[in-house]
Amino acid sequence: MADNIIEVKHLKKYFPIKSGPLGKRKGTVKAVDDVSFTIKKGTTMGLVGESGCGKSTTGRTILRLLDKTEGEVLFYEKEVHSLHKKELRELRTKMQIIFQDPYSSLSPRLPVGEIIGEAVKEHNLVPKDKYEEHLNRIMLSCGLQVYHKDRYPHEFSGGQRQRICIARALALNPEFIVCDEPVSALDVSIQAQIINLLEDLQAEYGLTYLFISHDLSVVEHICDTVGVMYLGGLVEMGSTEDIFSNPLHPYTKALFSAIPVPDPLAKLNRIVLKGNIPSPANPPKGCKFHTRCRECMEICKTKAPNEKNMGNGHMVSCHLYDK
Repeated sequence: MADNIIEVKHLKKYFPIKSGPLGKRKGTVKAVDDVSFTIKKGTTMGLVGESGCGKSTTGRTILRLLDKTEGEVLFYEKEVHSLHKKELRELRTKMQIIFQDPYSSLSPRLPVGEIIGEAVKEHNLVPKDKYEEHLNRIMLSCGLQVYHKDRYPHEFSGGQRQRICIARALALNPEFIVCDEPVSALDVSIQAQIINLLEDLQAEYGLTYLFISHDLSVVEHICDTVGVMYLGGLVEMGSTEDIFSNPLHPYTKALFSAIPVPDPLAKLNRIVLKGNIPSPANPPKGCKFHTRCRECMEICKTKAPNEKNMGNGHMVSCHLYDK
């Protein structure tokens, strides 16, 4: 287990539903409901699923930007949510996040140099006489020019702003970065540049990524392992090659059938899911996916499936594979 940089065990994150002038609790939104996985050092794990399935909440709870409800989050076998203030401050430099929207995640009042170097100064990561050299090296690594330091975020394009966000995360010499849909707000041509940049930085600095995305073609390109989330839980997980060549869960098959194919003559076996995603405040009994599943059986309506290993670490939670 020593090569695992992140271990998530039965993680749960619930949000209370309150109403009325006294804020009386009316229910609970089960945003992340019993999720477990590990990420090996130097690899990239992809997390995919529909909007609202809990991907971003999982990433933020791992970083302790949100407090967990139950479960464990281990960073090098240390429980992140049990660390004291001083220990957590030291850990902050090792775990970073790249947010989805490069427009709202940068302060419009600060020049780029201060945005990237603010946390470096706060944590005293480099001596004062080495600060400018460190800043210049990070900016050049991320495809930014040194003279950009005195400019403000509104003077940059979307792709350049995302490079600034990446440089801000990289400046702290992290080991683990949560990439929360880092290319979804960018043009397709710019997406490829940012993906290549992330791969180059991973090779150069030995970074580990949790890559949250809707774009399955990007996930197939950049990720070593993939987890598929539905309504707060993982329904399937395995190596990228296994997941894409042999999807097992009906939900995974439906997701993959929606991947565009650049051939107008190709016949697509599109699987259209009926109905809407159930509310995470009131999830269905049994298998959470049974209300939309074409292969639903009676047992699916009453009993939640257990996770099964189908070989080579390919895990799936579905009654179709009960022995």
